[in-house]
Amino acid sequence: MKKIKKILIANRGEIALRIIRACKELEIVSVAIFSEVDAEGIWVRKADMCYPILGNPVQAYLDYEKIIALAKKAECDAIHPGYGFLSESSDFAKACEENGLIFIGPKAEHIELFGDKMASKIAMKKVGVPILEGTDTPVKDIDEGARIAAEIGFPVIIKAAFGGGGRGMRIVREESAFRDLYISAANESQKYFGRDEMFIEKFVENPRHIEVQVVADKYGNVVHLGERDCSIQRRHQKVIEIAPSPGLSQDVRRELYRISTKAMFKLGYESVGTIEFLVDEEDNFYFIEMNTRVQVEHPVTELITGIDIIQRMIEIAEGDKLRFMQEEIQFSGYAIEFRINAENPQNNFMPAAGKVENYMSPGGPGVRLDTALYTGYKIPPNYDSMIGKLIVYALDWEGVVRKARRALDEFFIDGVATNIPLHREIVRDDDFKAGRFNTGYLDEKIELFNLEALNHMAEEEEKMAKISALIESIKKNKISVRQ
Repeated sequence: MKKIKKILIANRGEIALRIIRACKELEIVSVAIFSEVDAEGIWVRKADMCYPILGNPVQAYLDYEKIIALAKKAECDAIHPGYGFLSESSDFAKACEENGLIFIGPKAEHIELFGDKMASKIAMKKVGVPILEGTDTPVKDIDEGARIAAEIGFPVIIKAAFGGGGRGMRIVREESAFRDLYISAANESQKYFGRDEMFIEKFVENPRHIEVQVVADKYGNVVHLGERDCSIQRRHQKVIEIAPSPGLSQDVRRELYRISTKAMFKLGYESVGTIEFLVDEEDNFYFIEMNTRVQVEHPVTELITGIDIIQRMIEIAEGDKLRFMQEEIQFSGYAIEFRINAENPQNNFMPAAGKVENYMSPGGPGVRLDTALYTGYKIPPNYDSMIGKLIVYALDWEGVVRKARRALDEFFIDGVATNIPLHREIVRDDDFKAGRFNTGYLDEKIELFNLEALNHMAEEEEKMAKISALIESIKKNKISVRQ
Protein backbone atom coordinates (compact mmCIF):
# COMPACT_ATOMS: atom_id res chain seq x y z
CA MET A 1 0.00 0.00 0.00
CA LYS A 2 1.08 3.59 -0.58
CA LYS A 3 2.42 5.85 2.13
CA ILE A 4 -0.07 8.36 3.50
CA LYS A 5 0.85 11.96 2.75
CA LYS A 6 -2.26 13.88 3.83
CA ILE A 7 -4.94 13.03 6.42
CA LEU A 8 -8.32 14.66 6.97
CA ILE A 9 -9.33 14.53 10.64
CA ALA A 10 -13.06 13.90 10.91
CA ASN A 11 -13.36 15.15 14.47
CA ARG A 12 -12.92 18.11 16.79
CA GLY A 13 -11.45 19.19 20.13
CA GLU A 14 -8.62 17.50 21.94
CA ILE A 15 -8.62 14.30 19.86
CA ALA A 16 -8.33 16.33 16.64
CA LEU A 17 -5.36 18.16 18.14
CA ARG A 18 -3.85 14.84 19.29
CA ILE A 19 -4.05 13.42 15.74
CA ILE A 20 -2.58 16.64 14.26
CA ARG A 21 0.45 16.29 16.52
CA ALA A 22 0.92 12.65 15.50
CA CYS A 23 0.73 13.69 11.84
CA LYS A 24 3.37 16.40 12.28
CA GLU A 25 5.80 13.90 13.82
CA LEU A 26 5.23 11.53 10.90
CA GLU A 27 5.59 14.45 8.44
CA ILE A 28 2.05 13.97 7.19
CA VAL A 29 -0.08 16.98 6.18
CA SER A 30 -3.08 17.41 8.50
CA VAL A 31 -6.45 18.74 7.36
CA ALA A 32 -8.99 19.89 9.96
CA ILE A 33 -12.72 20.42 9.60
CA PHE A 34 -14.85 22.62 11.83
CA SER A 35 -18.47 23.58 12.43
CA GLU A 36 -19.64 27.17 12.75
CA VAL A 37 -19.32 27.13 16.54
CA ASP A 38 -15.82 25.63 16.32
CA ALA A 39 -14.24 28.30 14.14
CA GLU A 40 -12.02 29.43 17.04
CA GLY A 41 -10.93 25.91 17.94
CA ILE A 42 -7.19 25.61 18.53
CA TRP A 43 -7.02 22.46 16.39
CA VAL A 44 -8.23 24.54 13.46
CA ARG A 45 -5.23 26.83 13.90
CA LYS A 46 -2.75 24.00 14.44
CA ALA A 47 -3.72 21.98 11.36
CA ASP A 48 -1.87 22.54 8.08
CA MET A 49 -5.18 23.06 6.26
CA CYS A 50 -8.77 23.54 7.40
CA TYR A 51 -12.28 23.53 5.94
CA PRO A 52 -15.61 24.67 7.44
CA ILE A 53 -18.70 22.48 7.37
CA LEU A 54 -21.75 24.70 7.66
CA GLY A 55 -25.13 23.78 9.11
CA ASN A 56 -26.08 22.02 12.32
CA PRO A 57 -22.99 21.97 14.62
CA VAL A 58 -23.39 18.27 15.49
CA GLN A 59 -24.44 17.10 12.04
CA ALA A 60 -21.31 18.76 10.65
CA TYR A 61 -19.20 15.95 12.08
CA LEU A 62 -21.68 13.23 11.08
CA ASP A 63 -22.27 14.09 7.42
CA TYR A 64 -19.75 11.70 5.93
CA GLU A 65 -20.67 12.51 2.34
CA LYS A 66 -19.60 16.13 2.88
CA ILE A 67 -16.53 15.04 4.82
CA ILE A 68 -15.44 12.64 2.06
CA ALA A 69 -16.05 15.33 -0.56
CA LEU A 70 -13.80 17.72 1.39
CA ALA A 71 -11.13 15.04 1.75
CA LYS A 72 -11.11 14.52 -2.00
CA LYS A 73 -11.09 18.27 -2.63
CA ALA A 74 -8.06 18.60 -0.34
CA GLU A 75 -6.41 15.65 -2.14
CA CYS A 76 -6.14 13.61 1.06
CA ASP A 77 -5.01 9.99 1.07
CA ALA A 78 -6.79 9.03 4.28
CA ILE A 79 -9.28 9.99 6.98
CA HIS A 80 -8.81 9.52 10.73
CA PRO A 81 -12.16 9.46 12.59
CA GLY A 82 -10.86 9.88 16.18
CA TYR A 83 -13.45 8.71 18.71
CA GLY A 84 -17.18 9.38 18.84
CA PHE A 85 -19.06 10.80 15.84
CA LEU A 86 -18.26 8.58 12.80
CA SER A 87 -15.47 6.54 14.39
CA GLU A 88 -17.59 3.39 14.67
CA SER A 89 -19.67 3.81 11.52
CA SER A 90 -19.17 0.89 9.14
CA ASP A 91 -20.99 2.89 6.44
CA PHE A 92 -18.39 5.64 6.75
CA ALA A 93 -15.52 3.14 6.55
CA LYS A 94 -17.06 1.57 3.44
CA ALA A 95 -17.66 4.96 1.83
CA CYS A 96 -14.03 5.93 2.39
CA GLU A 97 -12.87 2.77 0.66
CA GLU A 98 -15.31 3.25 -2.24
CA ASN A 99 -13.93 6.76 -2.76
CA GLY A 100 -10.30 5.69 -2.77
CA LEU A 101 -9.57 6.95 0.76
CA ILE A 102 -7.84 4.97 3.50
CA PHE A 103 -9.96 4.69 6.62
CA ILE A 104 -7.57 4.77 9.58
CA GLY A 105 -9.19 2.09 11.67
CA PRO A 106 -10.37 -1.50 11.42
CA LYS A 107 -12.16 -3.12 8.51
CA ALA A 108 -15.81 -2.13 8.01
CA GLU A 109 -16.91 -5.72 8.70
CA HIS A 110 -15.39 -5.61 12.18
CA ILE A 111 -16.88 -2.19 12.94
CA GLU A 112 -20.26 -3.60 11.93
CA LEU A 113 -19.78 -6.79 13.96
CA PHE A 114 -18.80 -5.07 17.20
CA GLY A 115 -21.35 -2.31 16.74
CA ASP A 116 -24.00 -5.02 17.13
CA LYS A 117 -23.85 -6.11 20.75
CA MET A 118 -25.70 -9.34 20.07
CA ALA A 119 -23.55 -10.42 17.14
CA SER A 120 -20.37 -9.47 18.98
CA LYS A 121 -21.34 -11.55 22.03
CA ILE A 122 -21.98 -14.57 19.83
CA ALA A 123 -18.73 -14.07 17.90
CA MET A 124 -16.64 -13.67 21.04
CA LYS A 125 -18.24 -16.71 22.65
CA LYS A 126 -17.32 -18.78 19.58
CA VAL A 127 -13.64 -17.82 19.93
CA GLY A 128 -13.52 -18.71 23.62
CA VAL A 129 -14.24 -15.44 25.40
CA PRO A 130 -16.49 -15.73 28.51
CA ILE A 131 -19.78 -13.82 28.30
CA LEU A 132 -22.58 -13.05 30.76
CA GLU A 133 -25.77 -15.11 30.76
CA GLY A 134 -28.41 -13.33 28.70
CA THR A 135 -30.14 -13.01 25.34
CA ASP A 136 -28.22 -13.67 22.12
CA THR A 137 -30.69 -11.66 20.04
CA PRO A 138 -32.77 -8.55 20.84
CA VAL A 139 -35.97 -9.33 22.72
CA LYS A 140 -39.12 -9.06 20.61
CA ASP A 141 -41.02 -6.86 23.04
CA ILE A 142 -41.38 -5.91 26.68
CA ASP A 143 -43.32 -9.07 27.53
CA GLU A 144 -40.57 -11.35 26.23
CA GLY A 145 -38.00 -9.23 28.04
CA ALA A 146 -39.86 -9.59 31.33
CA ARG A 147 -40.11 -13.36 30.91
CA ILE A 148 -36.41 -13.77 30.12
CA ALA A 149 -35.39 -11.51 32.99
CA ALA A 150 -37.37 -13.66 35.40
CA GLU A 151 -35.67 -16.81 34.02
CA ILE A 152 -32.18 -15.31 34.41
CA GLY A 153 -32.96 -14.02 37.89
CA PHE A 154 -32.67 -10.49 39.23
CA PRO A 155 -30.72 -8.27 39.18
CA VAL A 156 -30.53 -7.95 35.39
CA ILE A 157 -29.40 -5.16 33.12
CA ILE A 158 -31.32 -3.87 30.11
CA LYS A 159 -29.01 -2.64 27.35
CA ALA A 160 -29.46 -0.95 24.00
CA ALA A 161 -28.51 -3.53 21.36
CA PHE A 162 -26.98 -0.84 19.13
CA GLY A 163 -25.79 1.64 21.73
CA GLY A 164 -22.87 2.37 24.01
CA GLY A 165 -21.41 4.83 26.48
CA GLY A 166 -23.99 4.00 29.13
CA ARG A 167 -26.93 5.24 27.04
CA GLY A 168 -30.04 3.06 26.85
CA MET A 169 -28.97 1.09 29.91
CA ARG A 170 -30.98 0.34 33.07
CA ILE A 171 -30.33 -1.93 36.07
CA VAL A 172 -33.40 -3.81 37.30
CA ARG A 173 -33.16 -5.25 40.79
CA GLU A 174 -36.82 -6.21 41.28
CA GLU A 175 -39.34 -7.74 38.90
CA SER A 176 -41.91 -5.05 39.70
CA ALA A 177 -39.64 -2.34 38.27
CA PHE A 178 -38.85 -4.11 34.99
CA ARG A 179 -41.51 -2.63 32.69
CA ASP A 180 -40.96 1.02 33.61
CA LEU A 181 -37.18 0.69 33.28
CA TYR A 182 -37.46 -1.18 29.98
CA ILE A 183 -39.56 1.63 28.48
CA SER A 184 -37.14 4.25 29.80
CA ALA A 185 -34.10 2.44 28.35
CA ALA A 186 -35.79 1.85 24.97
CA ASN A 187 -36.81 5.51 24.71
CA GLU A 188 -33.29 6.66 25.49
CA SER A 189 -31.84 4.24 22.95
CA GLN A 190 -34.23 5.54 20.28
CA LYS A 191 -33.21 9.12 21.10
CA TYR A 192 -29.45 8.58 20.92
CA PHE A 193 -29.06 5.72 18.43
CA GLY A 194 -32.23 5.80 16.34
CA ARG A 195 -33.14 2.21 17.33
CA ASP A 196 -34.93 0.76 20.34
CA GLU A 197 -33.94 -2.92 20.24
CA MET A 198 -32.88 -4.14 23.69
CA PHE A 199 -31.24 -7.17 25.18
CA ILE A 200 -31.20 -8.57 28.70
CA GLU A 201 -28.29 -10.02 30.63
CA LYS A 202 -27.32 -10.91 34.18
CA PHE A 203 -26.12 -7.93 36.17
CA VAL A 204 -22.90 -8.20 38.19
CA GLU A 205 -23.01 -6.08 41.34
CA ASN A 206 -20.07 -3.69 41.79
CA PRO A 207 -17.55 -5.35 39.48
CA ARG A 208 -14.32 -3.85 38.28
CA HIS A 209 -14.43 -2.57 34.69
CA ILE A 210 -11.23 -3.71 32.99
CA GLU A 211 -10.31 -3.22 29.35
CA VAL A 212 -7.46 -4.65 27.29
CA GLN A 213 -5.78 -2.58 24.56
CA VAL A 214 -4.91 -4.63 21.47
CA VAL A 215 -3.00 -3.69 18.33
CA ALA A 216 -3.08 -5.83 15.18
CA ASP A 217 -1.57 -5.42 11.73
CA LYS A 218 -2.73 -6.78 8.37
CA TYR A 219 -0.42 -9.80 8.59
CA GLY A 220 -1.89 -11.62 11.57
CA ASN A 221 0.38 -10.09 14.21
CA VAL A 222 -1.62 -9.26 17.35
CA VAL A 223 -0.24 -7.83 20.60
CA HIS A 224 -1.71 -6.34 23.75
CA LEU A 225 -0.57 -3.13 25.41
CA GLY A 226 -1.80 -4.09 28.86
CA GLU A 227 -5.03 -3.28 30.63
CA ARG A 228 -6.79 -0.21 31.97
CA ASP A 229 -9.05 0.01 34.99
CA CYS A 230 -12.13 2.11 34.14
CA SER A 231 -14.14 1.26 37.27
CA ILE A 232 -14.57 4.80 38.55
CA GLN A 233 -17.70 5.86 36.71
CA ARG A 234 -20.68 8.13 37.17
CA ARG A 235 -23.96 7.11 35.55
CA HIS A 236 -22.10 4.48 33.48
CA GLN A 237 -19.77 7.18 32.12
CA LYS A 238 -16.05 6.79 32.77
CA VAL A 239 -14.54 9.46 35.00
CA ILE A 240 -11.03 8.15 35.74
CA GLU A 241 -8.93 5.52 33.94
CA ILE A 242 -5.82 3.82 35.27
CA ALA A 243 -3.08 1.67 33.73
CA PRO A 244 -2.35 -0.89 34.95
CA SER A 245 -5.17 -1.79 37.35
CA PRO A 246 -3.83 -1.56 40.93
CA GLY A 247 -6.16 -4.29 42.19
CA LEU A 248 -5.94 -6.98 39.51
CA SER A 249 -4.18 -10.25 40.25
CA GLN A 250 -1.40 -11.42 37.96
CA ASP A 251 -3.29 -14.62 37.14
CA VAL A 252 -6.38 -12.73 35.95
CA ARG A 253 -4.24 -10.21 34.11
CA ARG A 254 -2.38 -12.89 32.15
CA GLU A 255 -5.60 -14.70 31.26
CA LEU A 256 -7.25 -11.49 30.05
CA TYR A 257 -4.26 -10.83 27.80
CA ARG A 258 -4.24 -14.37 26.45
CA ILE A 259 -7.94 -14.49 25.66
CA SER A 260 -8.01 -11.01 24.12
CA THR A 261 -5.12 -11.49 21.71
CA LYS A 262 -6.28 -15.01 20.78
CA ALA A 263 -9.79 -13.74 19.99
CA MET A 264 -8.53 -10.90 17.80
CA PHE A 265 -6.20 -13.26 15.93
CA LYS A 266 -9.01 -15.72 15.25
CA LEU A 267 -11.31 -12.95 14.03
CA GLY A 268 -8.65 -11.45 11.77
CA TYR A 269 -8.89 -8.02 13.41
CA GLU A 270 -6.77 -5.12 12.15
CA SER A 271 -5.83 -1.74 13.71
CA VAL A 272 -6.23 -0.82 17.39
CA GLY A 273 -9.17 -1.93 19.49
CA THR A 274 -10.23 -2.27 23.10
CA ILE A 275 -11.96 -5.30 24.60
CA GLU A 276 -13.96 -4.45 27.72
CA PHE A 277 -14.66 -6.86 30.58
CA LEU A 278 -16.40 -6.97 33.93
CA VAL A 279 -14.41 -8.71 36.69
CA ASP A 280 -16.45 -9.86 39.70
CA GLU A 281 -15.40 -10.31 43.33
CA GLU A 282 -14.34 -13.92 42.67
CA ASP A 283 -12.11 -12.82 39.74
CA ASN A 284 -14.44 -14.25 37.12
CA PHE A 285 -14.48 -12.05 34.04
CA TYR A 286 -16.98 -11.52 31.25
CA PHE A 287 -16.84 -9.77 27.88
CA ILE A 288 -19.18 -6.78 27.61
CA GLU A 289 -18.18 -4.95 24.41
CA MET A 290 -15.38 -4.01 22.06
CA ASN A 291 -14.55 -0.52 20.85
CA THR A 292 -13.20 -0.47 17.30
CA ARG A 293 -11.45 2.88 17.59
CA VAL A 294 -8.91 4.77 19.62
CA GLN A 295 -10.16 5.16 23.20
CA VAL A 296 -10.49 8.43 25.08
CA GLU A 297 -8.19 6.87 27.69
CA HIS A 298 -5.41 5.76 25.32
CA PRO A 299 -2.84 8.17 26.87
CA VAL A 300 -2.43 6.10 30.06
CA THR A 301 -1.38 3.13 27.94
CA GLU A 302 1.03 5.31 25.98
CA LEU A 303 2.68 6.48 29.18
CA ILE A 304 3.30 3.02 30.63
CA THR A 305 4.51 1.53 27.31
CA GLY A 306 6.11 4.44 25.46
CA ILE A 307 4.10 3.50 22.36
CA ASP A 308 2.31 6.18 20.33
CA ILE A 309 -1.03 4.52 19.57
CA ILE A 310 -2.20 7.11 17.02
CA GLN A 311 1.00 6.79 15.01
CA ARG A 312 0.74 3.01 15.07
CA MET A 313 -2.84 3.27 13.76
CA ILE A 314 -1.60 5.31 10.83
CA GLU A 315 1.25 2.91 10.05
CA ILE A 316 -1.06 -0.12 10.16
CA ALA A 317 -3.48 1.66 7.79
CA GLU A 318 -0.55 2.22 5.42
CA GLY A 319 0.08 -1.53 5.40
CA ASP A 320 3.16 -1.62 7.64
CA LYS A 321 3.89 -4.55 9.90
CA LEU A 322 3.94 -3.93 13.65
CA ARG A 323 7.21 -2.43 14.81
CA PHE A 324 7.31 -4.70 17.85
CA MET A 325 6.37 -8.16 19.02
CA GLN A 326 4.82 -8.91 22.40
CA GLU A 327 8.09 -9.73 24.16
CA GLU A 328 9.56 -6.37 23.11
CA ILE A 329 6.86 -4.32 24.84
CA GLN A 330 8.08 -3.03 28.21
CA PHE A 331 5.58 -1.98 30.90
CA SER A 332 6.70 0.55 33.50
CA GLY A 333 4.96 2.43 36.31
CA TYR A 334 1.38 3.67 36.69
CA ALA A 335 -0.63 6.29 34.83
CA ILE A 336 -3.98 7.90 35.73
CA GLU A 337 -6.26 9.87 33.41
CA PHE A 338 -8.79 12.34 34.78
CA ARG A 339 -11.54 13.35 32.39
CA ILE A 340 -12.04 17.09 32.76
CA ASN A 341 -15.67 17.96 32.07
CA ALA A 342 -17.38 21.33 31.85
CA GLU A 343 -20.18 20.54 34.28
CA ASN A 344 -21.56 22.08 37.44
CA PRO A 345 -21.07 20.08 40.68
CA GLN A 346 -23.53 22.45 42.39
CA ASN A 347 -26.29 21.54 39.91
CA ASN A 348 -26.16 17.75 39.72
CA PHE A 349 -23.21 17.94 37.33
CA MET A 350 -25.24 19.52 34.56
CA PRO A 351 -23.15 20.42 31.47
CA ALA A 352 -21.80 23.98 31.59
CA ALA A 353 -20.82 26.00 28.53
CA GLY A 354 -19.26 29.45 28.44
CA LYS A 355 -16.07 31.48 28.09
CA VAL A 356 -12.82 30.46 29.77
CA GLU A 357 -11.88 33.67 31.59
CA ASN A 358 -8.70 32.43 33.30
CA TYR A 359 -6.79 29.24 32.66
CA MET A 360 -3.85 27.82 34.59
CA SER A 361 -2.64 24.38 33.51
CA PRO A 362 -0.53 21.96 35.54
CA GLY A 363 2.89 20.80 34.41
CA GLY A 364 6.16 19.28 35.53
CA PRO A 365 7.63 15.78 35.19
CA GLY A 366 5.10 13.04 34.55
CA VAL A 367 2.21 15.40 33.75
CA ARG A 368 0.44 15.39 30.38
CA LEU A 369 -2.55 17.51 29.40
CA ASP A 370 -4.60 16.69 26.31
CA THR A 371 -6.98 19.59 25.76
CA ALA A 372 -8.06 22.23 23.26
CA LEU A 373 -8.68 24.88 25.94
CA TYR A 374 -7.06 28.30 26.18
CA THR A 375 -7.88 31.59 27.90
CA GLY A 376 -10.72 33.25 26.01
CA TYR A 377 -11.99 30.03 24.41
CA LYS A 378 -15.78 29.74 24.33
CA ILE A 379 -16.90 26.21 25.15
CA PRO A 380 -19.92 25.51 22.93
CA PRO A 381 -23.01 23.83 24.42
CA ASN A 382 -23.50 21.52 21.44
CA TYR A 383 -21.13 18.68 22.28
CA ASP A 384 -20.08 16.27 24.98
CA SER A 385 -19.03 18.05 28.18
CA MET A 386 -15.47 16.65 28.21
CA ILE A 387 -13.04 19.51 27.57
CA GLY A 388 -9.74 17.81 28.33
CA LYS A 389 -7.81 15.01 29.96
CA LEU A 390 -5.19 15.33 32.68
CA ILE A 391 -2.82 12.37 32.67
CA VAL A 392 -0.14 11.74 35.30
CA TYR A 393 2.62 9.13 35.46
CA ALA A 394 4.95 7.80 38.17
CA LEU A 395 6.92 4.64 38.82
CA ASP A 396 4.65 3.35 41.59
CA TRP A 397 1.04 3.67 42.75
CA GLU A 398 1.74 5.90 45.77
CA GLY A 399 3.85 8.18 43.62
CA VAL A 400 1.24 8.57 40.90
CA VAL A 401 -1.47 9.40 43.45
CA ARG A 402 0.75 12.09 45.01
CA LYS A 403 1.52 13.49 41.57
CA ALA A 404 -2.19 13.53 40.75
CA ARG A 405 -2.94 15.55 43.89
CA ARG A 406 -0.25 18.07 43.03
CA ALA A 407 -1.31 18.40 39.38
CA LEU A 408 -5.01 18.76 40.18
CA ASP A 409 -4.25 21.43 42.78
CA GLU A 410 -2.36 23.38 40.10
CA PHE A 411 -5.21 23.12 37.59
CA PHE A 412 -7.62 26.04 37.47
CA ILE A 413 -10.28 27.00 34.95
CA ASP A 414 -12.32 30.15 35.63
CA GLY A 415 -15.50 31.16 33.79
CA VAL A 416 -17.08 27.73 33.53
CA ALA A 417 -17.75 25.13 36.19
CA THR A 418 -15.76 21.90 35.93
CA ASN A 419 -15.44 18.57 37.74
CA ILE A 420 -11.85 19.29 38.82
CA PRO A 421 -13.00 19.66 42.46
CA LEU A 422 -14.47 16.15 42.35
CA HIS A 423 -11.16 14.73 41.13
CA ARG A 424 -9.36 16.53 43.98
CA GLU A 425 -11.58 14.78 46.46
CA ILE A 426 -11.15 11.36 44.88
CA VAL A 427 -7.35 11.42 45.02
CA ARG A 428 -7.53 12.30 48.73
CA ASP A 429 -9.90 9.46 49.54
CA ASP A 430 -8.40 6.58 51.55
CA ASP A 431 -10.10 3.88 49.45
CA PHE A 432 -8.76 5.37 46.23
CA LYS A 433 -5.27 5.72 47.68
CA ALA A 434 -5.40 2.04 48.66
CA GLY A 435 -6.58 1.02 45.18
CA ARG A 436 -9.94 -0.16 46.54
CA PHE A 437 -12.65 0.73 44.05
CA ASN A 438 -15.19 -0.79 41.70
CA THR A 439 -18.06 0.49 39.57
CA GLY A 440 -20.04 1.32 42.72
CA TYR A 441 -17.31 3.55 44.15
CA LEU A 442 -18.70 6.95 43.19
CA ASP A 443 -22.27 6.02 44.09
CA GLU A 444 -21.07 5.52 47.65
CA LYS A 445 -18.86 8.61 47.80
CA ILE A 446 -20.45 11.25 45.61
CA GLU A 447 -22.53 13.16 48.19
CA LEU A 448 -19.59 13.65 50.53
CA PHE A 449 -17.36 14.63 47.62
CA ASN A 450 -19.88 17.19 46.40
CA LEU A 451 -19.91 18.98 49.76
CA GLU A 452 -16.14 19.10 49.97
CA ALA A 453 -15.77 20.02 46.30
CA LEU A 454 -17.71 23.24 46.84
CA ASN A 455 -15.25 24.29 49.55
CA HIS A 456 -12.30 23.76 47.21
CA MET A 457 -14.09 25.66 44.47
CA ALA A 458 -14.72 28.63 46.75
CA GLU A 459 -11.08 28.68 47.87
CA GLU A 460 -9.80 28.65 44.29
CA GLU A 461 -12.23 31.34 43.15
CA GLU A 462 -11.19 33.57 46.05
CA LYS A 463 -7.50 33.01 45.24
CA MET A 464 -8.00 33.86 41.56
CA ALA A 465 -10.01 36.96 42.43
CA LYS A 466 -7.09 38.24 44.56
CA ILE A 467 -4.59 37.51 41.78
CA SER A 468 -6.77 39.26 39.18
CA ALA A 469 -7.16 42.28 41.45
CA LEU A 470 -3.38 42.44 41.96
CA ILE A 471 -2.76 42.32 38.22
CA GLU A 472 -5.27 45.10 37.60
CA SER A 473 -3.63 47.19 40.31
CA ILE A 474 -0.21 46.68 38.74
CA LYS A 475 -1.54 47.70 35.32
CA LYS A 476 -3.35 50.74 36.72
CA ASN A 477 -0.42 52.04 38.74
CA LYS A 478 2.23 50.86 36.26
CA ILE A 479 4.12 49.18 39.07
CA SER A 480 7.42 47.58 38.09
CA VAL A 481 7.75 44.10 39.55
CA ARG A 482 11.18 42.51 39.94
CA GLN A 483 12.10 39.02 41.03
